[in-house]
Amino acid sequence: MKKDVPKFIPVDGDENRGLFRDKDSNAILLRDVDIYDKYMQSYRERQHKKNQFTSLQTEVNDLKSDVSDIKSLLLQLINKEKN
Repeated sequence: MKKDVPKFIPVDGDENRGLFRDKDSNAILLRDVDIYDKYMQSYRERQHKKNQFTSLQTEVNDLKSDVSDIKSLLLQLINKEKN
């Protein structure tokens, strides 16, 4: 009689909760849906913050350009007044 061998073996270590090794492919799989959902939520939050930062950088660069244009126009106006 053949002993029933589990296809997935838990990975050792407390930090590896939810990780299992597949005996056939030797791959490590995450089988805990809650951990995966938490990871995906944190990933989406990081992406959102990254997009916000990029947007703010673009706005700041646009404002710098506008201030530079205004400064240039003011200098031109001052130079016309002098002449």
